[in-house]
Amino acid sequence: MFQPLEFFIGLRYLRSRRRRGMVSFMSTASLMSIMLGVASLIVILSVMNGFEAELRTRLLSMNAHLTVSNHQAGLTEDWPILKSRLTAEPEVAGAAPYVLLEGMVASGLDLRPALIRGIVPSEEREISDLSRFVTVGSIDLLEPGSRRIVLGRLLALNLGVDVGQRVNVLVPRIQNGRPTPRLAAFVVAGIFEAGIVDNDANLALVHMQDASVLQGLDGLPEGLAVRLTDAMLAPDFQQRIQAALGGDLGFSNWTEEHASIFRAIKIEKVMMTIILLFIVAVAAFNIVASLMMVVIDKETDIAILRTCGIEPRHVSRIFFVQGSIIGLVGATAGMLLGLLLAANVGTIVPWLEMTFGFQIMPGDLYYVTAIPSEIDAFQVTLIPLLAFSFALLATVYPARRAATIAPAQALRYD
Repeated sequence: MFQPLEFFIGLRYLRSRRRRGMVSFMSTASLMSIMLGVASLIVILSVMNGFEAELRTRLLSMNAHLTVSNHQAGLTEDWPILKSRLTAEPEVAGAAPYVLLEGMVASGLDLRPALIRGIVPSEEREISDLSRFVTVGSIDLLEPGSRRIVLGRLLALNLGVDVGQRVNVLVPRIQNGRPTPRLAAFVVAGIFEAGIVDNDANLALVHMQDASVLQGLDGLPEGLAVRLTDAMLAPDFQQRIQAALGGDLGFSNWTEEHASIFRAIKIEKVMMTIILLFIVAVAAFNIVASLMMVVIDKETDIAILRTCGIEPRHVSRIFFVQGSIIGLVGATAGMLLGLLLAANVGTIVPWLEMTFGFQIMPGDLYYVTAIPSEIDAFQVTLIPLLAFSFALLATVYPARRAATIAPAQALRYD
């Protein structure tokens, strides 16, 4: 099979071990470093993608994708018309009224801040999975005027209360420029555990009419919580529906409300990528060193090739081929290894825990006890390309150095 001269010689130099044990070792070490760097990046980013997806799922299972509200005066009595208009949109899977209060929940001498959400249980199922997170009791016990409340697990634990016990809800209001607190007694009807600290430690659920009375809205909702067929449509759908409805209504979507959380995850992923790319950078320096040793070792061969009429640019390509092969094999092997590990994280982690007798994420400390993994095709493509690019850059100096060897000087003492 025909091979270009540069490719043929580059392969021979790469496979040759005569008098070059150290060079061969450094080339192998460079290849292994690139492979491990690429595999590590793919696995770690896949795990972080998994945690991000798990967090997003948990957040959206407790919260609406979009809210339409009037925080000051609440919705008018014709809010069912607004709901019908929203649910008529093809992107909308459901809508439910709500009231949101910031207040305090007290039991005895314990007083805790809480976000009190007024819901209609029968309609809440259209926009969230609240009912499946209730571990004790039920949200169906929340009835108009019943003064029942469902607490997050950590909130109930901090207050030292259980189902059937009473708590006091204190909601501050401003009347005539003066703060006027409103106090109401509620009976704990259930406890939920969503796996999100902010919800479990700070969220309480009551019936919408009870919350509306505390807020001074006379039984009317503050707004409508909307669930979409695809949560990722929320920003675009908000812009369109806001332009259509307008008025005094306020609009908010989950990407705005939880932007800080996902921004922090994005920063962590970027920093982790930069740190792990240093492994690949070290491998690139190893490629420079190994190729320079080959250049020094093969000065005589290069000089003979030059006297046979090979141009300097062809000489530089010989070493470019060597570095390219190291980078290509290392990046490809790393991608395959990374995909294999990332796809089997759910099997590998339990095996490690059983073999070494420890738990990576114990259930008494973390809500997510199994390490999730989500492989992203763009990342799996980009990471090996970056590693291969580093390898190509590492060949530039040795290749140029080989091209500048003067035949007469190299053969002077041979």
